[in-house]
Amino acid sequence: MNDKKLLAIIIVVTLIILAGGVMVLGSNSSSSPQVRASKDAKAYTLEPTSFDWGNIQYAAEKATKTFTIKNTGKDTLKLFNIKTSCHCTIAKVTVDGKTSPDFGMSGISSWIGEVSPGKEAKLTVIFDQAFHGPQGVGPVTRFVSVETSDKDNGKITYTLTGTVVR
Repeated sequence: MNDKKLLAIIIVVTLIILAGGVMVLGSNSSSSPQVRASKDAKAYTLEPTSFDWGNIQYAAEKATKTFTIKNTGKDTLKLFNIKTSCHCTIAKVTVDGKTSPDFGMSGISSWIGEVSPGKEAKLTVIFDQAFHGPQGVGPVTRFVSVETSDKDNGKITYTLTGTVVR
């Protein structure tokens, strides 16, 4: 009889732990922000969305490139879900003198940048050419994506290329 009681208690405790795990994993606290698209927010990229660093010296300072995103619409433009294609690359956004946290390949951020009509945001991409070690020389292509509240331009993807040399 005691063995059956012990087994029942173990089953109940296991079910409680599983239910708690499902609740934690299903919570919205770590989910990406939900931003409503706007027909009046317009994300305009001032430069081309691709850039070639050319030769990048392995032992030099990290390679960087800054892009400008201008809001040419009448509504506030929201920037969110910034992601890079590799852990060797980070991106950050500056709006009105305030800089976002660093964004990378993994993780979900609740950060939302708000660009007022007529204003600009700066997207800075930083590539650490030594991240992959000495065997990481050769051609590289990295991507950075930025989701926007612009109904017609909901995602901007930047492509950065170069060749890491010794």
